Amino acid sequence: MTTARTLILCYHRVSDAPTDPWSLAVTPKNFADQLELLRERCTPTPLRDLSRTLGDAPATRRGVVVTFDDGYADNLHNAKPLLERYEIPATVFVPTGYVGQASELWWDELDRIFLQAGRLPAKLRLKVDGEAREWNLDGAAHYPEEAFRQHHAWRAWEEPPAPRQALYLDLYGLLRGRAAGERQRLLEQIVAWAGGSAAARPTHRVLTRQEAAGLEYGELIQLGAHSVYHPVLSALPVTSQRREIEDSKAWLEDLLEHPVTTFSYPFGQPSDYTAETIALIRKAGFECACALGEGLVGPTTDPFRLPRVQVPDWPRDEFEKRLTEWLAD
Repeated sequence: MTTARTLILCYHRVSDAPTDPWSLAVTPKNFADQLELLRERCTPTPLRDLSRTLGDAPATRRGVVVTFDDGYADNLHNAKPLLERYEIPATVFVPTGYVGQASELWWDELDRIFLQAGRLPAKLRLKVDGEAREWNLDGAAHYPEEAFRQHHAWRAWEEPPAPRQALYLDLYGLLRGRAAGERQRLLEQIVAWAGGSAAARPTHRVLTRQEAAGLEYGELIQLGAHSVYHPVLSALPVTSQRREIEDSKAWLEDLLEHPVTTFSYPFGQPSDYTAETIALIRKAGFECACALGEGLVGPTTDPFRLPRVQVPDWPRDEFEKRLTEWLAD
């Protein structure tokens, strides 16, 4: 008998995104092509079923699990119809504190302010950890359409091509590891400085409460917890981690009226959670937790460190090539 080995894929958005610094969006066309390949070449499996059979499952050849992080509304309107077309189950991990909010997720707010064409004040001043900090955009305060078209495909791991992208990265790093309240305080200052509104772009909005519940209609999709406010859990004291973990589970169970047993670590890198985090997740009653990282899931995989590979906007031929590499015996 061969060893059961399953690939877990991580998506975020199914949308045509004009800018996408972290490669979180897959176009509906490419997503459909990717699902068609998964249906042809793999055995799609619900995450919940995988987690409950680790260690004693019969061999599953080319098993694959589809997951989504962050709770974007396009998971319902764009992804779900395609998942239904190809009969592929998925788990959508939702940061419950953002459900129904009028504004965008904080990294998308930074995208909207700094990476879209338009004009900003020349100097940004923030009070950070009790100290005044200042950034100067100089000649990049005005970002014309021509410059936007030149740089719109920039990715955050590449060298910043202009001051707008450099400031985006600086502020992303400033906000990423902060507790939700302080992060929101700083973000509100940035939004006010930019003269923006709180209304989300239709392409970037998050699920409403009704839409979140609607994802589970038909039973092909299951919801999982993704904390309340998407913090770096390892940066928080244990009491705050517990609140993020337990409150997200309780909120979803109140909405769905059934137990929620799957969790996804915000950001998902090994440094973003600790052994204490895992202990809290176990104690809260979760059966598994997903992270990010290369590798397949086998009988000896720790169910609270399930690796997932993030899928960018690859066309069919590139995705097929990567799928072959991932599932190679």
